Amino acid sequence: MEYTFDPRITGLLLRWYGENARDLPWRGSHDPYAIWVSEIMLQQTQVETVKPYFARFMAALPTVQALAEAPEGQVLKLWEGLGYYSRARNLHRCAKAVVQGHDGAFPDSWPAIRALPGIGEYTAGAVLSIAFGKAFPAVDGNVLRVAARVLEIGSDMAATAIKRAVSAALEAIYPPEGVDCGHLTQSLMELGATVCIPGENPRCGACPIAALCRARAQSTAGKLPIKTPKKAKREEALTVLILHSEGRIAIRQRPASGLLASLWQLPSAPGHLEREEIPRLLDDWGIEALDVGEGFARTHIFTHVRWDMRCYAVRCAEAVGDGLVWADGHQLEHEYTLPAAFRKCLGE
Repeated sequence: MEYTFDPRITGLLLRWYGENARDLPWRGSHDPYAIWVSEIMLQQTQVETVKPYFARFMAALPTVQALAEAPEGQVLKLWEGLGYYSRARNLHRCAKAVVQGHDGAFPDSWPAIRALPGIGEYTAGAVLSIAFGKAFPAVDGNVLRVAARVLEIGSDMAATAIKRAVSAALEAIYPPEGVDCGHLTQSLMELGATVCIPGENPRCGACPIAALCRARAQSTAGKLPIKTPKKAKREEALTVLILHSEGRIAIRQRPASGLLASLWQLPSAPGHLEREEIPRLLDDWGIEALDVGEGFARTHIFTHVRWDMRCYAVRCAEAVGDGLVWADGHQLEHEYTLPAAFRKCLGE
């Protein structure tokens, strides 16, 4: 399988990017640490969501050395609300590997950077091209969508063979080395994010390479890319308890493996319990319920599962209970990482 891009695309994209690139906090930097952090945050997360997280993270941990030395709890707290917490853990592991194995300097070769934990082909290409001016593309969903339309690829773009063939075709139109390598990488991302957008109505009239796009010529751009339909998400019913006592709220640490591993949660039970069942459940936990509020519903969607939560606020006689930590507002804000699913139950 082999694809070929028209080499004129390079100059057209570089000129367009120079005039139209958005002003983003991580743009203009050649610091591999900042570029790496931003790219990991941007995986499966919108740019506007990432901006304040990136600023806060870089202010707290401005270097790879600082990240490597930070306790995991601090890293997770800085990540709180971004979701996909394995990204934060991999970031932490990778920083330690850079410090221990490379004296705190990011490697600038493909084999060395790919050997770091948590760095895949996309992230490696982004860091090498943007930070080091190397001729390596970074092929994410936006770039695959652009490629599918420009080359009118009618195959499933999620296939590994397709991704690698697109990457090889892009590498062939990269400048040999220098700042334009990073600009070309970012121009492709930018084009997919702002012009060659998902859905039936890409902004072909604003596209700098529209004249070279086969899908536009064939009026098929709105039908591409081809993707295998996603599997339906598994649904799980959950009863979540907001236990109040002495100005504090009960939280419990999740298991060390699985979904939201080792993070903190509000106490919960599987299934949907009725209001009158709550005091009996709490009695089993060694907690006396003084008052149970009316139940209310919240939902949270993860990659493969949807939580359908029934929540109850409960006033408790004492701040006791096996395996529970009773945290005040300051601790919830600054110490304990409580994922968004549970913060929804607190009305946040």
